[in-house]
Amino acid sequence: MRTSENSADLVAAEDVLLFANAAITATGQREFRSGALDQQLSLDFLHTYVRVNYRRLYAASLALDINDHNAARIVLGLLATAGEASAEERRTEGWLIAARLARLPPQRVYRLFGEVRRAGINNRRTRAIMRDWLAARPDLGHDAVKYRSGVKTAARHVHLRCPQGAEPLAEVGAFLFRPGKLPRYEHPLLDAWRRAHYEQGAVAELPFTVAEGFAARHGMKREVFLKRAAPRMTRLERLRTHAVTQRPDVDLAAMPLTRLALYVLALPFEQRAARRTELTGALRTAARRAAGKHAGSWGRVHAVLDDSFSSSGSGQKRRRPLAVALACHHLLEVLAAPGAYRGLWTSGRGDALLVRPWGPTPLGMRVLDALEPGPGGAEPDRLVIVSDGWDNAPAGLAGEVLRVWRARLDPGRRTAVVHVNPVYDADGFDVRRLAAGVPTAGIRDAEDLPALVEIARFAEGRTGAAELHAYLDRRVALFLGEKATENETEKGAVA
Repeated sequence: MRTSENSADLVAAEDVLLFANAAITATGQREFRSGALDQQLSLDFLHTYVRVNYRRLYAASLALDINDHNAARIVLGLLATAGEASAEERRTEGWLIAARLARLPPQRVYRLFGEVRRAGINNRRTRAIMRDWLAARPDLGHDAVKYRSGVKTAARHVHLRCPQGAEPLAEVGAFLFRPGKLPRYEHPLLDAWRRAHYEQGAVAELPFTVAEGFAARHGMKREVFLKRAAPRMTRLERLRTHAVTQRPDVDLAAMPLTRLALYVLALPFEQRAARRTELTGALRTAARRAAGKHAGSWGRVHAVLDDSFSSSGSGQKRRRPLAVALACHHLLEVLAAPGAYRGLWTSGRGDALLVRPWGPTPLGMRVLDALEPGPGGAEPDRLVIVSDGWDNAPAGLAGEVLRVWRARLDPGRRTAVVHVNPVYDADGFDVRRLAAGVPTAGIRDAEDLPALVEIARFAEGRTGAAELHAYLDRRVALFLGEKATENETEKGAVA
């Protein structure tokens, strides 16, 4: 009996780890080796399987570093099947859902609310969650202008009360459901939207994505419009339009590390070389910020970084795997002890700033190089492999090298090995692994690397299901505790 219980716990732990890898990496979009439909069908199966068999763990995954696409799918699945949960489970799920919605981008939440309405999910708990989220928005008038259809759908679904009069909510209600009835609005953005229909000067007062449509309607030149709209742009909007505006106030170092790596890789080689000091400095600053308290704590670190042709990604995720590798390269340099980092690209290229997707994936040869002692004859404390796992030059060499090295040369595990994979394998319902004994974790953003290394140790087989469940419980407690702290801070600020 004890053996069967242990086996069941082990299977449950493996299933949860498999789902966590998928929820971190997969977005239902086309990858280099699989189409969007394959990705979507694979995700559909995993979400249904884990929700039905491990509902508590399915909800707990909202506290992990999963991507926004899967977080929204989990919320939708939990709301749609509330009748399958106990009262205690529904209470915990409500807290987790509220905390996760507070972290999601607003456009993603409004899209989720649209899916909730189309699915006909209209129970009391769902309406309460939606009303609470709308009530917590800092400026619903801004949302009504920027995400008009989303706000309108959500307001209808929860029967949001929009009283008559001059109250802010009354103006939002009139803007959404009775456009053109009021001669003017007290809310500056609502009135700017009204004036932008006939007044070109009001266009620059609107959020950038809304202003673009009005600028095209008025026939404004792109360069003139971008310069006028720049003060109201978000950081990412400034980054996307930097090549046109050339504004000096675009702080590249303030961008998230992986997003910055994507920007760098989108630049031509000539621009990368000409702006080497600026771009390298920004990447290193972003990496130091991402490392935080972990900086310098990983000892001697050697890395194998995949810049083979498959790292070009797909039309929907252009250069995403290569950007993750480039971001990890700079982050690992900060995580390692000073002067104790060595990064090896599969192409053999030595200039990280000029990497490009090219050639086969000789992971085995690079792993052999990475396992060589560093300066002073010291072995690495950690070997980190960032790759999609398609070792093909020759095929399977990396897994065999790691197996023999672990069994014959390092049975005491002096060197910790981890493989992080930025690509979801739809056929295998997981990220592709190099070898059975090598812990593998999915990764979407390099900033999550320290947390993912902790998750990966559970996949190595040296820890049991109890440790995994305890880890998830700690993450949930921390996740909900952070949300409670944020709420208390907001209340104190209001008081």
